[in-house]
Amino acid sequence: MVLDSILLIVGFIVLIKGADIFVDGASSVAGNFKVPKILIGLTIVAFGTSAPEFAVSVKSIVSGNHDIVLGNVIGSNILNILLILGVSSVIKPLVVNDNTVKKELPMMILMMTIFGTVLSDSVFDKGMTNNFPRTDGIVILLFFSVFVYYLVKMALRGRRKEEANEGELMSLSKSIIFTVVGIAMITIGSNLVVDKASSIAKIIGVSEKMIGLTIIALGTSLPELVTSITASKKGESDLAIGNIVGSNIFNIGIVMGIPVTIFGGINTINFNAIDLLVMLISSLLLFVFLLGDRKLSKKEGIIFLIIFVAYYSYVIISG
Repeated sequence: MVLDSILLIVGFIVLIKGADIFVDGASSVAGNFKVPKILIGLTIVAFGTSAPEFAVSVKSIVSGNHDIVLGNVIGSNILNILLILGVSSVIKPLVVNDNTVKKELPMMILMMTIFGTVLSDSVFDKGMTNNFPRTDGIVILLFFSVFVYYLVKMALRGRRKEEANEGELMSLSKSIIFTVVGIAMITIGSNLVVDKASSIAKIIGVSEKMIGLTIIALGTSLPELVTSITASKKGESDLAIGNIVGSNIFNIGIVMGIPVTIFGGINTINFNAIDLLVMLISSLLLFVFLLGDRKLSKKEGIIFLIIFVAYYSYVIISG
């Protein structure tokens, strides 16, 4: 138990550091080929912060730990809004631009609604069991591709004319080494996290669903937590909220859509409407809070934290 816990922590450290190295390397590779910086930020960096969740999902599906896959995605999306934005706005109120409220947030809500719908087979047919087959993964990917198209179009429209500063880039060979090392660390870290989290769940007698919704979701959300809190302290509200909105969309499109499409469907029988409702309601609340004055206040951040405590109290008691 003690050894498993230590190795779980080591796995998280390797996983998150690997994602950081991957982002540096991949961004530098793109920079060497004169790819616009804004496009790098919206694609490579956005994927980099979701890389821990993606690696854990792939490992979990291959290992047959389906509850960890769903717990990881649902839990991370809930944590990102309720905990990370809650804490960030308590530190300093977050102000966002119109694009985030009018375009990116509705896209996030749409992705979550589609995700919840394809997970709720029994709602539409009482004789069916809830599951997430390969066809659902393809549906998610198709909708995600619309978001990617929007990102690329926005990035190319808003890019600056100046060339990248060569002094800020690593050499191409060093960039490739960083990218490969980052991927290797992500793979090793995800193996440790899934294996040791599953072992701990069996030892203490709790479900993999609970482990996925709590320990793994929090561990894989650490990059978003650090990024958003740091951005909040520096007064960069758009980065703090944009990081979360983008990450949540990537979590559904990439972390869920790609592994299921490649490796096949997963069983979702252990998840219920409450988990999905909290995920969707938290995103709708974020939209409502930002709709009027484009600001997430300290009071609204406290509301998020209260809901976070209430939901996770339910998860722990029921688990």
